[in-house]
Amino acid sequence: MKNTHSRFLIFSSIVVISLFGYVAIAATAEIELIIKDHLFFPAVLEIPAKQKVRIRIINQDPTPEEFESFELNREKIIVGNGQAVIFIGPLEPGRYPFFGEFNPKTAQGVVVVK
Repeated sequence: MKNTHSRFLIFSSIVVISLFGYVAIAATAEIELIIKDHLFFPAVLEIPAKQKVRIRIINQDPTPEEFESFELNREKIIVGNGQAVIFIGPLEPGRYPFFGEFNPKTAQGVVVVK
């Protein structure tokens, strides 16, 4: 009887942990950021405060670009005609600039957290 009770508790714990993990994954928002002609589209990304966000960066240029942000503490090279994913947040409300390190005069943007 005691062994059956222990197995039930272990099984129940695994189910609960699995459900919480699923909820955490499902709650992550996703945004697409496109690099084209050495520009970011959209140049302004609006995201909710205190929420983790997944950004899929799609480079439509034939040359590589590096997503760089000192304020977000992120940098990622995206090969030409390739894509990559970065996660940011949860963040406090504010403005967090980013730029393309290989084309800093044209590839500029900002994450606005509301």
